[in-house]
Amino acid sequence: MDNKKIYGFVLIMTLVVAGVLAVLKEATAGLVAQNEEVFNKRAILAAVSEPIQQSGEIMVADLSDQEVQEFFASNVKQMVLDAEGGIVEGAMAIDVDMPKEKKKEAASRQFPLYEVNLDGERYYVFSVIGNGLWDIIWANIALESDMNTIAGVAFDHAGETPGLGAEIKDNKGWYQQFYKKKIFRDGELVGVNVRKGGAKDDWDVDGLSGATITGDGVTDMIYNGLNAYESFINEKRSELGGTSMLIQQ
Repeated sequence: MDNKKIYGFVLIMTLVVAGVLAVLKEATAGLVAQNEEVFNKRAILAAVSEPIQQSGEIMVADLSDQEVQEFFASNVKQMVLDAEGGIVEGAMAIDVDMPKEKKKEAASRQFPLYEVNLDGERYYVFSVIGNGLWDIIWANIALESDMNTIAGVAFDHAGETPGLGAEIKDNKGWYQQFYKKKIFRDGELVGVNVRKGGAKDDWDVDGLSGATITGDGVTDMIYNGLNAYESFINEKRSELGGTSMLIQQ
């Protein structure tokens, strides 16, 4: 076989393989998108896993993909807020790409918000994003209807160190510290402080050993992230009795 035939054969095979791959990509695109949607919805529900379990003895981790979709459709209202706290009409929270929003100018950002209804109780899940030691970190933070008490959190990360910073996601005992913590102090939004050496009050949690920078990133992420939603939070607090209302221990 001369060189021309070899080159021709290689070219034909390259085109065939490229065509097959393109067809496979197109054929599986819908399934990939669906799997990503279910993954994201499960992460939202993880932030309210404690209330969900209490309301119906359902473990979020045990729900099938179909059950996640059904539970979400029945119990979760999606909203998207603009940078001024206004609702973006027609937008779906699950479609907001937080890493992309993080790269935008502050005035152009959009923020996903989820209202979860469980047996007459209402919870609000706020998605936040920040920086860890090596890469971005993110979380879903659920607040009770008083818009002050944390009902649960679910963290994740892009590249924190296993056994250290990655424990924000993997160490259940650590992230459960956030349950029932407060985000307002004396009427001011302060978030939750990851404190090296141990929590001292309702606005602290104990830090992770060997992961000080990641812990500081969590502190900044919660404060800055919730500040982006502060207009909405204050509006809901006002409905409960005035923006000057203090909900404290």
